[in-house]
Amino acid sequence: MREETIAAIEKEKIIAIVRGAGADALIPLTQAMYDGGIRLIEIAYDAGGGTSDGETARRIALLAERFGGKMRIGAGTVLREEQAALTHAAGGTFVISPDTYAPVIEKTRALGMVSIPGAMTPTEIQTAHRLGADFIKIFPAGTLGAEYVRAVRAPLPHVKLLAVGGVNAENMKRFLDAGAVGFGIGSGITDGTAIREKDYEKITALARKYTEAARA
Repeated sequence: MREETIAAIEKEKIIAIVRGAGADALIPLTQAMYDGGIRLIEIAYDAGGGTSDGETARRIALLAERFGGKMRIGAGTVLREEQAALTHAAGGTFVISPDTYAPVIEKTRALGMVSIPGAMTPTEIQTAHRLGADFIKIFPAGTLGAEYVRAVRAPLPHVKLLAVGGVNAENMKRFLDAGAVGFGIGSGITDGTAIREKDYEKITALARKYTEAARA
């Protein structure tokens, strides 16, 4: 399963980030993204505590059950080992974090899931790689820019980098040309207004726009 998830990320290139969407919106939102070509979804834990870890895990389980075999579901904003364990129990296949934290990376790998910690500096990136990360999330990519990815890739060509934060359909090619292997995309696809208004056709259109840009 882990190797299949790695291959899926490399092929599909986009992980859609779902943060703050109500439980009632999850199924139609995910179906809309699927219809637009999205095959990987990250359900983010709420570091602010507005949504409990248990509830987030239940949402991961709901999507893993409903879309299993069609999509790969993982967790985002994973800050603690316990969240990695909850994700695994819920059927998640990958774990994404905003930081490089050894216990989370090690727990994720021990459970057979794909590890994607966040990093910015070359030291953080290489540390995450040494700890067993499968991909490194360059964050915030939009602030750092595609040329930063290119510069980091020069001494660290063995590390697989995902660009996350501030990436849009217009600048994706620049990141790909610089050596990024994929992206995490949040509000560019999971548009808050469209979700509130239940405009799932717009979500599908946005998903299609990004998936086509990733393959251009």
